[in-house]
Amino acid sequence: MVVLNFSNYSFRYRTEKGKAYIFCLSRKKFLRLSPEEWVRQHVLHYLITEKKYPLVAIKTEFLLLFNGLKKRADVVIYRREKPLILIECKAPHIPLTKKVLEQISRYNFQLNCPYLMLTNGIQHVFCQIDETNQRLCFLETLPEAPNLLRA
Repeated sequence: MVVLNFSNYSFRYRTEKGKAYIFCLSRKKFLRLSPEEWVRQHVLHYLITEKKYPLVAIKTEFLLLFNGLKKRADVVIYRREKPLILIECKAPHIPLTKKVLEQISRYNFQLNCPYLMLTNGIQHVFCQIDETNQRLCFLETLPEAPNLLRA
C-alpha cells in the first residue's frame, strides 16, 4: 500500500486465500484491505492516538438515507449521542475536489455536524461550519477531543 500523510501506526494484518485484510479498531474485525480502507484505518488511528477521541465516540460506515438511497458515511464522531465530526475517506488516487466537498456537505444535511474532514490519506481538508454566516471555515487540523467533547 501507498505511504500516507499520517504518522506511522501499527496495524494488524492477515492474508486469506491470497487476499490482504486489516483489523478495524471500531468494527473489531478484519476487513478486506482496499485503498480506501487503508485510509480509513489510518484516520481511526489518527483520531484515537493523536486527537485523543475515545473509540466509543467513533462510528464507521454509518448508514445514511439520502433521497431514498442508502449511503454510508465513512466515520462519524459523536458527543453525547449527537454527531460532531463527519469524515469522508477516499482512496489515495482520488483527488479531493469540489465534488467530494459537495458529497460530504450533502451527507451533512442529515447529520448536521459542526466539523468536517476530507482525506485521501495524502491530502487532508478540515472544516468548521459557520452557521451564522452560512459558510465553511477551513482549519489547519481537527480540534482535539478534550476541547470538543467537554463542550
